Amino acid sequence: MSVNKVYVLDTNIILHNTNFIKELCDGGNNIIVIPETVLIELEDFKKNFTELGYQARSFARMLASCTVVEVDSGEPYRVVKMRYEENTAIHLFSKTIYTSDIDSQFINESNDKRILEVASGAQEYYPDYKVIFLSLDVYARMFGLFYNVTVESLREDRSDVPEFQFVKQLPVDSALFNTLDKKLIQEYDPEYKSGNYCYEFVSSDGNSDHAIISPGGIIHMLNEELDFRGLEIKPINLKQKFFMKALLSNMYDIHVIDARAGSGKTLMAFVAAMRLVTKGSYEKIVYVRNSIESVDKGADVGYLSGNDEKFRIYNMALYDTLEFIAKKRIKKRDNSQEPQVAIEKKVQELITKYNIEKLWPGEARGRTLSNAIVILDEWQNSSNNTTQLILSRLDNNCKAIVIGSNRQIDNMYLNRFNNGLTSLLKQTKKEQTHISLFAIELDKSVRGKFSHFADEIFGDGDKHK
Repeated sequence: MSVNKVYVLDTNIILHNTNFIKELCDGGNNIIVIPETVLIELEDFKKNFTELGYQARSFARMLASCTVVEVDSGEPYRVVKMRYEENTAIHLFSKTIYTSDIDSQFINESNDKRILEVASGAQEYYPDYKVIFLSLDVYARMFGLFYNVTVESLREDRSDVPEFQFVKQLPVDSALFNTLDKKLIQEYDPEYKSGNYCYEFVSSDGNSDHAIISPGGIIHMLNEELDFRGLEIKPINLKQKFFMKALLSNMYDIHVIDARAGSGKTLMAFVAAMRLVTKGSYEKIVYVRNSIESVDKGADVGYLSGNDEKFRIYNMALYDTLEFIAKKRIKKRDNSQEPQVAIEKKVQELITKYNIEKLWPGEARGRTLSNAIVILDEWQNSSNNTTQLILSRLDNNCKAIVIGSNRQIDNMYLNRFNNGLTSLLKQTKKEQTHISLFAIELDKSVRGKFSHFADEIFGDGDKHK
């Protein structure tokens, strides 16, 4: 079958996921062109101990396993034609003379121009094929239009994000409220679907009651007095209560939380995790935070033990959470120490008592996590590959709590359509046979007036649409 498309790849496509190369080749129908400048940029990335470095090294291994079919050393283009496995054509493409000079002060812009020169030249080199420049960078795609090049993003980049109904309202006679507990939800809601994790039962007389639904479809009514007894920090609003009851019930393997800033998501996760460790359900808490700062700075300090102080600034969310819990546990009548000293001492006690570990995505490969509650924070900044990497480290005795906000994406390679948090949220629409999921959206800020004000004024914008 003849080739009908030539895809010229930007660096960010390879760093996003090298597996897309085989998909783009479409069984040998298309050619993948890698500009010389992309190879230079990947050379810099492969030294990093981050996910981006891993992707760069994966692509290097792919190239190393290719067979060179032909080397065209003509003018003005030089092309190394390679084949990966049986039907994936990869061409390394360079120009003998570039019209764009390298400006060391604006190296990224210079590189972009040279990559686009290759895309433009590919139209001349492959006259019978449709040449498409593929990039996740909207500005690079716009600049591509100046070169009269067809531009696209990844197809999966804009896949639909479905509407979720994690909390469903159901009319029920209030006389039945006391009989609902431990009954099958299908008896009251024939239209119950996977993803209806929480219910608000509403009667015509204005009364209401609430429940979460177990993986087997069993109703578990909220009982605030019993469910949250003994907790120093209790959930405030209804969705926090759903979230906390789901965690403490220990009925689900993975909890996925899409939440506004200041909604208490990380605090609630730690309070519940500590209770489960105290009960003996798990031995430790592992905190994984994939912020854009850690991705950028990880290679500078490494991922070995002993780097806690170097990484402290990137784990401030964790320390703030532990400090808040510590303050609640310090007895007011204890004046034997300075307040800050007492707080720091209590934080260390919490870390020791609950075996709290910090794990960077870059050091997870090769590890196995057992009998642990694993909290994956800021997961809107994680790709599907990182999500797979972390979840595949967990054995059957673990629980995962995945927390993030699609309103706060900082990773330039991701948006609300293609990050790990969204991918897990999409799974709530499907029946799961091997694992039990719970999901909810925390849409109310409880941090205070500033967070509430910021949400009201700026919360509707989405710079990643």
